[in-house]
Amino acid sequence: MKIKPGFELRSICGENIVIAHGIENIDFSRVITLNASAADVWNAVIGKDFELTDVVSTLLAEYEVDEQTATADAKQLIDDWKKAGLI
Repeated sequence: MKIKPGFELRSICGENIVIAHGIENIDFSRVITLNASAADVWNAVIGKDFELTDVVSTLLAEYEVDEQTATADAKQLIDDWKKAGLI
């Protein structure tokens, strides 16, 4: 999977906000914010093809978390990004 072109992560007033470029990506009905760990994953995978294992590896490398928790969190993050139309 891959993050769709036209999306960019920006820090605005201390919040990690996903910005859409191009009219086809704009949905003014919602704002997509990412917490610190989701932003770290975004920065690790942006512009690359990635799999669940890549997200898990990023979480394990950056945070003191066990593999089971990292896997559950990675699955939820990927599901949330799919629902939001980011991947």
